[in-house]
Amino acid sequence: MRNNVWYSRLARTAAHQCGRPRAFTIAVLVILAWIVTGPLFGFSDTWQLVINTGTTIVTFLMVFLIQNTQNRDTEAIQVKLDELIRATKGAHNALLDLEELEEESLDGFRLRYQALARMARAELGEGVDDTGTPEA
Repeated sequence: MRNNVWYSRLARTAAHQCGRPRAFTIAVLVILAWIVTGPLFGFSDTWQLVINTGTTIVTFLMVFLIQNTQNRDTEAIQVKLDELIRATKGAHNALLDLEELEEESLDGFRLRYQALARMARAELGEGVDDTGTPEA
C-alpha cells in the first residue's frame, strides 16, 4: 500500500509538471542543443543514438504517467456520476457502477437507452416536450 501512495504522488506531480509550458520549452531546448551539436560530432551514429534513446525512454515512462492520470481521473468522474445518480430523485440506482458490469449486461442498458432516445426524438418531431422521466 505504501508503494502505491508513493507512485500516485510521483505520477500526479510528474504529470502535472510535464503538462506545463516550461516542460515543453525544456524539451525544445534539448532538441535544439542536440541539433546544434550535430556538426560537432559529425552527425555520427552515436550522436543520433543519444536522441533516439533519450526520447524512447521519456516516451516509455510518459505512457505510464499518462495512463495513471487517466485511470485516476476516470475513477473520480465515475464516483461523481454515481453520486449524481444516487442523489437525483427519479434516477435509476441500477445505473450506479455500470463500468463494472460485463459487456452483455452493459449492452442491455445501452440498448434500452437507445430505444428511449429514439422515442424522445420521434416525439420531439411531433411537438412533444423532451422533459421528465419516461415512466411519468
